[in-house]
Amino acid sequence: MNDYKLFMQRIGLVGITNILIALSSLILLPIITKSFSIGDYGVWVQFNTTIALIPNLATLGLPYTMVRFLSAEKNKKKIQESFYSITIMVFASSFVISTIMFFFSKDIASTLFNNDVNLTILLSIIIFLACLNSLLLNFFRTLQQMKRYSIFLLIQTYLGVFIVSYFAINGLGIYMAALGLLIATLITFFIMITFIISNIGVKIPKFRNIRKYLSFGIPTIPGNLSSWVVDSSDRYIIGIFLSTVFVGYYSPGYTLGNIIIMIVAPFSLLLPSILPGFYDNGEIEKVKTFLRYSLKYFFLIAIPSTFGLSLLSKPLLMLLTTPEIALNGYIITPFIAVSALIYGAYAIISNVLILEKKTKILGTIWIIAAILNLVFNIILVPYFGIIGAAAVTLVSFIIAFYVTLVYSNKYFHVELELTFILKSVLASVLMSMLIFIINPHGIIQILTTILICSGSYLALIIVLSGIKKEEILFFKNMINS
Repeated sequence: MNDYKLFMQRIGLVGITNILIALSSLILLPIITKSFSIGDYGVWVQFNTTIALIPNLATLGLPYTMVRFLSAEKNKKKIQESFYSITIMVFASSFVISTIMFFFSKDIASTLFNNDVNLTILLSIIIFLACLNSLLLNFFRTLQQMKRYSIFLLIQTYLGVFIVSYFAINGLGIYMAALGLLIATLITFFIMITFIISNIGVKIPKFRNIRKYLSFGIPTIPGNLSSWVVDSSDRYIIGIFLSTVFVGYYSPGYTLGNIIIMIVAPFSLLLPSILPGFYDNGEIEKVKTFLRYSLKYFFLIAIPSTFGLSLLSKPLLMLLTTPEIALNGYIITPFIAVSALIYGAYAIISNVLILEKKTKILGTIWIIAAILNLVFNIILVPYFGIIGAAAVTLVSFIIAFYVTLVYSNKYFHVELELTFILKSVLASVLMSMLIFIINPHGIIQILTTILICSGSYLALIIVLSGIKKEEILFFKNMINS
């Protein structure tokens, strides 16, 4: 019982953190869209999309490898050896890639950033630090120091929001806004590395296990890159075929729909560090229990959220952006919200293949999905515009989820609880009728509608017996134990 209690406490902590992270993007969205032109906003989106891309390659899959192999480790010397050998490898690979970006900054700028070479040079520096920060954040996740993980993530996020907002509001342009990101990333890096050194000290590694770590991590690179292609490359395709203005139309609706990801984030962050200990000890039933409850309670929140975000997309975007962006981009949100819902289920189920160390299967799945995504985006975007890109994203995630589910069930069965899913969908449909009736406009009406719909959904799911009495008692006992 204590294992489940600790898990739920950490889910709550990381859940609150991710709500705050999601809110940060919504805080920054109106500031950026109303301070920059739509074209400049499109460049800003491309800039941040690239920051999300490069660490998938440059870190060699080692941050996640650290989580997989060190989460159950208690020996301080082994932790030192592994952490510093991984850190040096990530430092070297990130430096090489950032240097290549620096030397090709003119070509990159002409393709993606309206010939802004200085912005591209700044990007190469930010990416180098972003790779290191990704590793350092995963160190706290590995040791299950979730309070520190959450604090540092919030510091980096909101420090960036504050500095970027200050520069944007004062009309200092994209370059200074990007410089704000660099400052926030650099400050967070120094704070985290100071905590880590005080925790485990300093050691010159002998790279004893680096071959094993690389053999686990490198096969995840194609999957990570392919996952990024499915999730983010559409911005590049839209920018190339249509212009950065259409990237500006597309991105806010995408950001709004992608809020669903914050619901699965606690599970996807915690399960990889918790499950290996049980799996390695042969406690398969406990692993299945964690996965079953994680899926059910993800769906419990994510399904009604998907309905709500889809129907409230236009009034929310009118509030958060400009009328031009809202009217051109609100239709994107439903496609992306459903995509995020499906990805959330994938993120939980994929833990089966990770426990079995079948990372090559995951890599292959995402490579196939990425190829299909790129091909269909290139075909459809010129004819159907941003709606075509959103539809392709949804189909790609459906394919990745289905194939992952099939392969995961070959090792042990993952229970989806289809009856509960149907009850949740029914309750969400009934809840959605209230949105049509109220038809909210403005922040007060929108917030009131969200509160009414949340209460209605909860009442409906209880009436439909979506949550069983024994499950309520289980969590009550877990909390009180």
